[in-house]
Amino acid sequence: MKTVLRNARILAGDEFRDDLAVVIEDGRITALVSDAAPQLGSADEQVDLGGGWLLPGFIDAQVNGGGGVLFNNTPDVESLRTLAAAHRRFGTTGLLPTLISDDVQVMRRAIDATRAAIAQGVPGVLGIHLEGPYIAPGRKGTHDANKFRVPDADEIAMAASLDNGVTLLTLAPERVPLESIRALVERGVIVAAGHTAASYEEARAGLDAGIRGFTHLYNAMSPLTGREPGAVGAALEDRDSWIGIIADGVHVHPASLRVALAAKPRGKVMLVTDAMPPVGADSPSYELYGEVITAVDGVVRNAAGSLAGSALDMATAVRNAVHLLGLPLDEAARMASRYPAQFLNLDDRLGEIAEGYQADLVLLDDALQVRATWIAGEREDA
Repeated sequence: MKTVLRNARILAGDEFRDDLAVVIEDGRITALVSDAAPQLGSADEQVDLGGGWLLPGFIDAQVNGGGGVLFNNTPDVESLRTLAAAHRRFGTTGLLPTLISDDVQVMRRAIDATRAAIAQGVPGVLGIHLEGPYIAPGRKGTHDANKFRVPDADEIAMAASLDNGVTLLTLAPERVPLESIRALVERGVIVAAGHTAASYEEARAGLDAGIRGFTHLYNAMSPLTGREPGAVGAALEDRDSWIGIIADGVHVHPASLRVALAAKPRGKVMLVTDAMPPVGADSPSYELYGEVITAVDGVVRNAAGSLAGSALDMATAVRNAVHLLGLPLDEAARMASRYPAQFLNLDDRLGEIAEGYQADLVLLDDALQVRATWIAGEREDA
């Protein structure tokens, strides 16, 4: 079946075009052609998008929960189906369900569930993000320090065992031997630094060992100061690594995010949500490590006052990038699509509206609210 999407402002490459139509067949974009092209009349379905903004679908590398589900509590396929469906309503067409620090048995179950979800074609599941447990007690945030440990050879093999999707692993480079970081990278794991008390030199050594990015920059990591650059300084100085930012106006002051954007090369800053179960759910409360946590005015904290993830969705993150950070919509959209696809080595098929790419798309109205999404060409209205 051939479907044509027309009458939209399409983010094609580096600019918006209002004179193009998108042709979709078998879940892929087969052409971008003039909206006036005569051959479009032979399509099985023509969809008028009413002049909205058509963007590549959003890709979120850090999703702890959604739709009332916390991945740690129920690491199974049905939870992943619920979580991904909840975030799809907010433009996220691809995500990494994120398991925060836990026992090895829970990690194994989470990896097995992710493998099964991908094999079953659960829409939107691209792999897994293991956030810990190889992190620093002094920068634990809401993680349970009783779960923390240093990985041995068996755990490295387990962490790298997902064979049909992406694995992202966040660790503290000062806590994990450099040879273990290299072993993870050699096995195909994308390694990020986070929840770390690393000195600049320790963070730099981790980068040299293969660390590719930094998890939620500024949060739960050693700060940049005049005499000690810390992990933040290493992240901002390095030209090759990616940084994830939580643009909710709570985790990081917008001015600090603007500093990061000014410091990093274009394309190295990506939006993440660090979302918890309240996103896409009726209830603002959920249980983490046996404690009931409630989002208040969109802010999620545990009893100790630590931020416990967020109630942020990607559509709101994109709007905040425009309104709080002063970015044009096209760059905000790339921070939610192209750049995370590049970070995850998926940019040969995701993150663009271009011929040959999977038809993962999001339609926004003039208020930048989601009106529809497509995953592999299958439409769902918001």
